[in-house]
Amino acid sequence: MALEPPPMSARPLPELLDAIGSRTPAPGAGSTSAWAGALAAALLEMVAAYAEDPAIASRAAELRAELLGCAERELSSYAPVLAAQRAGTDVSEALSAASETPLAIARAAAEVADLAAAVHARSRPALRGDAAAGVLLAEAVCQVAGRLVQINLADRQADPRLAEVASLLQRATDARRRALA
Repeated sequence: MALEPPPMSARPLPELLDAIGSRTPAPGAGSTSAWAGALAAALLEMVAAYAEDPAIASRAAELRAELLGCAERELSSYAPVLAAQRAGTDVSEALSAASETPLAIARAAAEVADLAAAVHARSRPALRGDAAAGVLLAEAVCQVAGRLVQINLADRQADPRLAEVASLLQRATDARRRALA
């Protein structure tokens, strides 16, 4: 029985960066944004621990794990789109399905941004830079993942996921404004 390779996120950082930089369709923007979101969640977790907020620290750890899982799922979520393109068949259903993981990334990132902004307001001055970095990273992740959903659903303007993405993007932007005000 063959052993499964370790998840990409368990590989050494230089190896992960090499994989991102290689001329392959995956990992791409989706997985990369999820890994960045996991970094933002880890910053939130650390700042929440210093702020003695175990509930937020625990939620941050959950979001970090969720984002790492999204990164792994995203590695193969676009493969059906590429297969449909190669076969010359309609890609709309494959694009719709490929939107689910980036949407999950955007949801998690918006929550990280929101929580990091809340902790930022209560953080000691020495930790506000870490909290602000968490907010900014999470907002950027939300923007990237949201854009992937928008691209995938460009031919489905009535799809309710597009309205959800707009709401998530606004939530992340509002978090940044609160934290950096």
